[in-house]
Amino acid sequence: MAYDKDMSVEERLEKAKKPGQDAMILHKFYQGKIETVPKACVRSFDDFAVWYSPGVAEPCKDIAKNPDMVYEHTCKWNTVAVVSDGTRVLGLGDIGPEAAMPVMEGKAMLFKYLGGVDCVPICLDTKDPDKIIETVRLLAPSFGGINLEDISNPKCFDILDELRKDCKIPVWHDDQQGTATVEVAGAINAMKLVGKKLEEAQITVVGAGAASIAISRLLLATGFSPKNMCMCDSKGILNLEREDVKDGFRQKWEICEKTNGAGKTGGLKEAMEGADIVIAASKPGPGTIPPEYVRSMADDPVIFATANPIPEIWPWEAKENGCKVFATGRSDFPNQVNNSMGFPAIFRGVLDVRAKTITDEMCIAAARELAACAEEKGLTEDYIIPTMAETEVFPREAVAVAMKAQEQGVARLKLSRQELHDRAEFMINRSRNLTAKMMQDGFIPDCSSVLQ
Repeated sequence: MAYDKDMSVEERLEKAKKPGQDAMILHKFYQGKIETVPKACVRSFDDFAVWYSPGVAEPCKDIAKNPDMVYEHTCKWNTVAVVSDGTRVLGLGDIGPEAAMPVMEGKAMLFKYLGGVDCVPICLDTKDPDKIIETVRLLAPSFGGINLEDISNPKCFDILDELRKDCKIPVWHDDQQGTATVEVAGAINAMKLVGKKLEEAQITVVGAGAASIAISRLLLATGFSPKNMCMCDSKGILNLEREDVKDGFRQKWEICEKTNGAGKTGGLKEAMEGADIVIAASKPGPGTIPPEYVRSMADDPVIFATANPIPEIWPWEAKENGCKVFATGRSDFPNQVNNSMGFPAIFRGVLDVRAKTITDEMCIAAARELAACAEEKGLTEDYIIPTMAETEVFPREAVAVAMKAQEQGVARLKLSRQELHDRAEFMINRSRNLTAKMMQDGFIPDCSSVLQ
């Protein structure tokens, strides 16, 4: 939704607080956002002889002979684990595994509603990367994919790398790959809207955590020029003089070596000067990006302020200082460049072809399809990326990912474009219709009375 230009700053801030206020009421009201329900029929108690002992022994023996039959006999084919240690939750930092549960439950809910993917939240009571790796390895046989979430930098890189090497199912880190996919989709369309070429655009990335590094990698793979990219962390611009990151921050040092062709030094102010687009995934605001810095950017500047729960700069502050296109990670402002437009559909496509991994090329395919969906509807300053309400986008994105997986030889199944679209559309519609039916029949209680 666009913010009302006639509203006072105080009214805008009160409106921005509303989702959090409602969340405090509704989380207690529902006491959890997901549950487990039977999927198979129970015609009588005799059916438990089929679903459990003694009948269940037959599919067990079939899987023992041919392990791939687990995808045919069990829910593994459509089930993902979202795993976190609670060390970097949203913009809240290290709040622990219990406090991370509401986020992981919310992630599971989005997986199901937007992608038709069953998801189990798993919050681990350890910060030890080796223990996290070992735990996920041990859990992997039960799942068709693993979504790592809100794990602190830099250990998240090593955890992802190790698990991708060892697991026979796709493992990805949504804060890296998911964020990057959607940001790239938004960047492609934002540059089209302001009439600038990707390869010529000056781009500044604010923050140097897992999301920012993945965003920069995918942006460069999409067509942005490394010499035109500048990244700034809390201590200043990454450049070859930054000896403090040379040892112990491998990913940051690689950025120092690959980017910043202009040799910029200094801090955020210098990093933003002359930039065509600023993508921030850093410290939650307000005030992380001072409004006056926007005025030093190039003509028709673009800003993605994606920190949660508060963006690095409020949209009205950026717009009042000359920003042409502004995006956040929030659903209550226009242009939500948020992971929710990526991970549910990407995993839908991945699961439908039983892919062994999720490559950067698969992410770029998803980003380009997302961008194309928005462009077909008509780009505006307040619309550079599809919204969650555009149901037709998710099957298209899933198909793009699945087709790329087959092209790259990482898919176990071969399906046509139409077969993939029909399958994704069915699974997503089934999930949405099931939720609507449960609300209609009262199995999901109406919450309107508690919000009055």
